Amino acid sequence: MKVKLLKFTQDPEKVCAIAGRLCYSFSGIDEISKKFTKEKIKELLGKIISSGHHSVLEHASFTFGAEGVSRALLAQLTRHRIASFSVQSQRYVKFKTGVEFITPGTIKKDKNLLKKYEEFLKSTEKLYKEYLDAGIPAEDARYILPNASATKIIMTMNARELRHFFSLRCCNRAQWEIREMSCRMLNLVKKEAPILFSDAGPDCLRLGCRESFPCGSPWKKK
Repeated sequence: MKVKLLKFTQDPEKVCAIAGRLCYSFSGIDEISKKFTKEKIKELLGKIISSGHHSVLEHASFTFGAEGVSRALLAQLTRHRIASFSVQSQRYVKFKTGVEFITPGTIKKDKNLLKKYEEFLKSTEKLYKEYLDAGIPAEDARYILPNASATKIIMTMNARELRHFFSLRCCNRAQWEIREMSCRMLNLVKKEAPILFSDAGPDCLRLGCRESFPCGSPWKKK
């Protein structure tokens, strides 16, 4: 898995702080901007985040690139609708040189099951290539490709949605692959906007566990 922060709002924390101050200030935007120091930004954003006035966090957006993730992950990811996604197409891209597959760690641990898993994927890949060689369109040949098929994604979320995303997907109860990706994303944005994401992560960090079946252990970043 490869996850990279491609682009983000310039000076994201200051932008959010200006938006937050503007809501309750008679001053103009330029005047508000000039008065802000790093300390004042940190103080104001702390109050904004603790008060739940998170709408101003929507003014900062972050764009990520992810490669080597499965279609199973994609199905979960696109449930987060306040986001933008661009995904490598199985309809137009012909994987003639080979199809990349993702293997869960639980399967890797069992040599016998791993062998069966790899044999199945190889047979699927072989049949897929036969269909392409026979003139079957890629959009139809793809029907036999499993959830294990790897894909590439570019996604953009604002800071408010990212905090919500991290609260669900960084949780120990989240599916392992999307949890690994979300934890990597969290580590990346914390480097660029540490105040916005200082307390970001699973709900148990702030609110206590709200899962029906708690993991029973403290949260740990990957």
